[in-house]
Amino acid sequence: MDPFLLGVVVTVGACVQWLTGMGFALVAVPALVLLLGPSQGVALANCAAGAISAVGLAGGRQRVRLRAMVPLVTASVCAVPAGTWVAARLPLPALLVGMGLVVTLAVLLALRGLRMPALIGTRGAVTAGAAGGFMNASAGLGGPPLSLYAMNAGWSVHEFVPNAQFYGIVVNAFSLAANGVPRLGPTGWVTAVAAMITGGLIGKLLSDRVPESRARQLVLLLALAGGLSALAKGLAGL
Repeated sequence: MDPFLLGVVVTVGACVQWLTGMGFALVAVPALVLLLGPSQGVALANCAAGAISAVGLAGGRQRVRLRAMVPLVTASVCAVPAGTWVAARLPLPALLVGMGLVVTLAVLLALRGLRMPALIGTRGAVTAGAAGGFMNASAGLGGPPLSLYAMNAGWSVHEFVPNAQFYGIVVNAFSLAANGVPRLGPTGWVTAVAAMITGGLIGKLLSDRVPESRARQLVLLLALAGGLSALAKGLAGL
């Protein structure tokens, strides 16, 4: 493990997470899996994303839409064991290919602004939640289904951020319970925590200065680069 690279990846992920309410996993998971391996990389992503969401939600919990979020997080929690089971049985190249495809497809769908009738209402919340829980536990990528659900529901970014943070706390807590806490060692933990704090502070400073459209473009571009990198690495190892 390279502490410098770990710090850079976690800092960028934390900054993006603070700016948009989610995005840590999209940006950081492909690189974390390459640095730490699939199990530890996903566990660290779950831990960091959950912690940042908890801090971020402190000032916006009154904007959480419980009517929509309860069925969504319930379905997510129910799907976590299946995601954990699949991740434990896939070889690293196959997992990298799967994550690369999921991230790349999610970014392309977001860029096209795709709307799907199946992701509307309570049924849509259950569908998105089940997909998100499975993907979060298996690959640390539970955000794309929630993003697509919010897009179909017509939520603004102001509405989306606190709900994404609420979702991140619950789903990442259950994913950590299923996958375990990452084993980084003293140096790894000091590096990761310092990077989370640094990235959060940078994201907070930028949140009032970066236009919403630019922040969204940044997330998508970084996520696309990470997804394509993981896909290429996985295909090379097959």
